[in-house]
Amino acid sequence: MTETIDPKDEIRRLMNLPKAYFGTVADRDGSKYPFVSLVVPAIDGDGQPLLLLSDLSDHVKNLQVESKASLLFDGTAGRDEPLTGPRVTLLGEVAVTEAAVDRDAYLARHPTADLYAGFKDFRFYRFKVREALLVAGFGRIHRLAGDDLPFRHPRA
Repeated sequence: MTETIDPKDEIRRLMNLPKAYFGTVADRDGSKYPFVSLVVPAIDGDGQPLLLLSDLSDHVKNLQVESKASLLFDGTAGRDEPLTGPRVTLLGEVAVTEAAVDRDAYLARHPTADLYAGFKDFRFYRFKVREALLVAGFGRIHRLAGDDLPFRHPRA
């Protein structure tokens, strides 16, 4: 018997995992290659990912050329067969945010980041989700447009 899930609820759950893999387009010598990095996201009040990144990092240098990126939230930890586990890839654009509410949301989720959040080379970024691809397990795939996703977390 196959378990029935609500794709939107599963996406929300995965987005609250403690880490994600961040992909940007790298431009090396005029050739574009994907570039993947480990990041520690937080989620804002609208359910959009927030990142704290250093201007010295390759992924930020890539974002300065191309704002399109992806985030992979991997819920497969501890499985003997990772392909049977859930994960969601978000596609979207990334931009600097100077909103105090975004800083507060990020630091509420990751209080130890306050140590370096004030460094001159670190800035907060908002990831605007355009599309999500949820793989809820082997063969259980859901593609949702960003506008179709009510990212707001339900009030408790």
